[in-house]
Amino acid sequence: MFHLFGKKGAALEADLAEYQRKRNWAGLAKAYYRLGTEAMDNGNPNRAVLWLSRADTIYSADDAVYTAVGEKLINDCSERIARLECEPLLYNTVPAKVEEMAEALGDVKIRVWGLLSLARFVKLGKRVAGLPGCEVFGRLGWAVDTVQKSLQEPPTEEEFNGLRDMCGELYELGDSPEFWGVGSEINVPGGAAFQVFDFNGMQGIHLEIDAYLDTHLKTICALGQGEELPSPETGIITAALLPDYYVRTGAGNPEEIPQVKDELERIWHDYEFVCADITWELIRQRIEAYKEIDIL
Repeated sequence: MFHLFGKKGAALEADLAEYQRKRNWAGLAKAYYRLGTEAMDNGNPNRAVLWLSRADTIYSADDAVYTAVGEKLINDCSERIARLECEPLLYNTVPAKVEEMAEALGDVKIRVWGLLSLARFVKLGKRVAGLPGCEVFGRLGWAVDTVQKSLQEPPTEEEFNGLRDMCGELYELGDSPEFWGVGSEINVPGGAAFQVFDFNGMQGIHLEIDAYLDTHLKTICALGQGEELPSPETGIITAALLPDYYVRTGAGNPEEIPQVKDELERIWHDYEFVCADITWELIRQRIEAYKEIDIL
């Protein structure tokens, strides 16, 4: 077995598999918490973010698990996560930089910037869609095309309802053991397997996709009713960095991983792209190219 956590951690790795097999969610949350505190106390803040955030997701998703885990652990976990949010980590610095850069853009350009990042999930989404409960990711290609179209003209009722249904499914996925409990994964040629729980990073990538689509729908409604537009979401722009996957499977800082470097470069190039004089045809061409990228 390939151990991700070292000798002491190898025992915890076995514990994780046993908790998953027995569907002992409180035990699983506590194991992730122990991994997180160990990482934090040993000066590895990236891994601390990874494991503590996983613990937080599990006990926050189920009232019974929350009670079984207990207030003492939950309070300490929350305090540790809050301290880590102040650290100069990729998890924090890149989203903050994107949010600052977006202030110079108009509403539509921010949404196009986000759509370009969303397009890079299409290929991975098709593969993940084969995992239990993850079928919604298989419709990301349709969602990208529909958002692109509805940035230019009002969507049909069927398109609007389809995007709304996707939002509901993505939101509900975060509360499901199929997301955080059972350890579903896909093979990655030449690399470690990708777990669906690796989407937990960056505030929850499934939730960032949900937030992007939901805000898009609210914007359409506001335009139709002459109301104030909601602020565009920027979280989706950094989501394809997939830091949880690289922190979980790598030994160094995520900034040093070639795939992360490539994605950062795409994010900054996309900013330059949307700042320029662009056309819908140029946007379409870039989106089509991104839909063919395997970000892993």
